Formats: sequence, structure tokens, C-alpha cells
Amino acid sequence: MSKNNMENFKKFMSGKGYYIALILCAIAIGISGYMYYRTANEPQTMAAPDASAAATQPGQDVPVIAQPTRPGVTTPGATAPAQTTPAPTQGQLTKPAKTVSPLKGETIAPYAMDCLAYNPTTRDWRVHNGVDIAAEAGAKVYAAAAGEVETVYKDDTMGYTVVISHTGGYQTTYASLAKDIPVKAGDKVTAGQVIGTVDSSALLESAVGDHLHFAVSCNGEPVDPADFLK
Repeated sequence: MSKNNMENFKKFMSGKGYYIALILCAIAIGISGYMYYRTANEPQTMAAPDASAAATQPGQDVPVIAQPTRPGVTTPGATAPAQTTPAPTQGQLTKPAKTVSPLKGETIAPYAMDCLAYNPTTRDWRVHNGVDIAAEAGAKVYAAAAGEVETVYKDDTMGYTVVISHTGGYQTTYASLAKDIPVKAGDKVTAGQVIGTVDSSALLESAVGDHLHFAVSCNGEPVDPADFLK
């Protein structure tokens, strides 16, 4: 470039050239902004998920897919539910085939386990787990059904007592007996066999005089003697 041309360029730059350079810079900045805006607003292409990323990591719960089952078919590795037989209820238990009344006489105190009955000896109201049958002292008391004598003893409140076990989980209890009892624990008895005599040895019921306190239970639960003797 000649000396004259250089001098002319310097004069141009010191005049209008400054503004031209400023315009070019503005254009460059505008183009850069437009490219940034276009890039930022273009839809992004989602990468396909990596199958290895879906692998279960240690400590994560593994979903279990339920397998359809059919009656009588057990899934491999599964434990078949235990088969249980429902326990028989009291009404389903078998009572002794033959029952007889343990004593002929008047019922002076009924069975009362669902309500309170007045006790003239203690002068209060309480439940009564049997029936009291009045009779003269020495009257014979009979086994209400065939069974085995479980125990013979003197109770502090109910006097001389005999307990007989029967089929079906039933037990019969004969209290307020006289001291002389002709049976002992382990004896087999038949329905209607004499197992004692009437007296007033039950201190808890002494106010009613000579009588038999007769009670029935099934698997340890009180039962109305009238239902047992039907």
C-alpha cells in the first residue's frame, strides 16, 4: 500500500469508518444472539433408555409377578395351606346315650348362670351352676349316665361330692351328699347306679335343708341339667 493510500485510510477511519465498525460489531452481536436463541428452542431428541440402567440395584425391591393358580394346584416353591378341621361346638358333641334323673324330688333352686338367684343361706344374689332337689335325708342318689368316677371328696362349701366323667366331654357333679359314699375314683358306673345318699353337708346351701345339688358341665363350661337329661 502506498503512502498516499495509507493516509487516505487513516482519514477514512478517523471519520465515517468508526461508525461502520460500530455497525459491524452490532450485526455480529445480533447474529450471535439469534443462533443462541435458535439452539435453545430446538426440540431435544430423547435417547433410548439403556437396558442396563433398568437392572435392579442392590437394596431395591424386586417386583413379583403374580402367577395364576388353580384349585388343587400348588405353585412350585410355594407351601400349600394347612388343612384344618373346625373344632366341634358344644351342640355337636355326643351326649351319653342314656340319662336318668339323679333324684326324685322337688326342685327348690333352679339353674341360673345367665341371671342372679337369691341364696337364703348367704342372703345375697348370685349365679347357681346346678339345680337343688329336695328329698329326705338318706334318699338314694343315682348316676345320671354311665361313666367313670373322677373324684370323691369333701368340699368346704358344697360338702361331700362325687364327680363322674361321661362321653362327649360331659361331667356330672353330685354335692351335699352324706359321708358314706359307696363309690371311689376310678370306678365304672352305669346310668341309675346308686352313688350316694341325700344329706345337708353343703354349708353354702344349708338353709334349704336336706337336698342334692346336681350340676353338669361340658368341657369345663356349665350346662343346664335339664338339657343334659332330655
